[in-house]
Amino acid sequence: MAKVIRYHEVGGPEVLRQEEIEVGEPGPGQVRLKQGAVALNFADTYFRSGLYPSPLPAGVGSEACGTITAVGDGVTDFKVGDRVTYTGALNTIGAYATERLIAAAPLIRLPDSINFETAAAITMRGLTAAYLMRRIWDFKKGDTILLHAAAGGVGLLVSQWAKLEGLNVIGTVSSDAKAEVAKAHGCDHTINYSHEDVAKRVRELTNGVGVNAVFDSVGKDTFEGSLNSLKTRGLMVCLGTASGSIPPFNPQILAGKGSLFLTRPASAHYIADPVERAELANELFSHVAEGRIKVDISKRYELADAVQAHRDLEGRKIVGSAIFTL
Repeated sequence: MAKVIRYHEVGGPEVLRQEEIEVGEPGPGQVRLKQGAVALNFADTYFRSGLYPSPLPAGVGSEACGTITAVGDGVTDFKVGDRVTYTGALNTIGAYATERLIAAAPLIRLPDSINFETAAAITMRGLTAAYLMRRIWDFKKGDTILLHAAAGGVGLLVSQWAKLEGLNVIGTVSSDAKAEVAKAHGCDHTINYSHEDVAKRVRELTNGVGVNAVFDSVGKDTFEGSLNSLKTRGLMVCLGTASGSIPPFNPQILAGKGSLFLTRPASAHYIADPVERAELANELFSHVAEGRIKVDISKRYELADAVQAHRDLEGRKIVGSAIFTL
């Protein structure tokens, strides 16, 4: 029997329940996966709370890794014994489990140089960093970015990758302790938004010019300040809505602030193509395996502790990446 975390009604962390299920055999196009580690992502809370609707009862999580123990009809790219990781597709929901069935299509082959805990910590976050650096904008050496939540799981990877590309990184954080972590992972400057005006400080750090791009995973609370931090024809990248959704606004604002560009990317649209996904993943795994990008796992939870994990996540008590160990 496999242990899984599910919810039968939407709400706070307390709706999560650990249950036991019989996994069974994979159907056409599926594999059975014995999971080695599971990722903990803020997006998991969006499904649990009902912000992202899902038929009930529902599983939780969309990112994990493990070893294939059976393959269904039509699966030709993978075999029993292959180590794989996955993230970011609707058909991957239900990752909070010790064993599961999953479609083979979104799976990514995992090199021996990357262990399961590292894979769980970096697959989504690392692929996000990869497409931000490689697909979103034609960055040039010397460009400056503003990175919100710089001490978060995505932030720590983006800042390191950005430094590999020769970019200047200004990171926002909520405490002096997080500022030290962000600086240790590549941020040239940090701004503590709990007592500093972000846009004003950005202008000071850039001699009034502003930054080439903002990566904003916070949303409502930081949106205006992010726009005000951009240089003329700069790029606003809305990555998430940790503080709430961005209210409707008149696009004329973008013209008034310097003919700005704005995008709201979804990872699924950058990793849907298997060839592109493999290219991004291979570059990510190479950086990690060869030590150019460091991976810090700040917290490890048992699957049975999913309620506490979600409370810590929403309480902003996690610095960097956190995972479930199995």
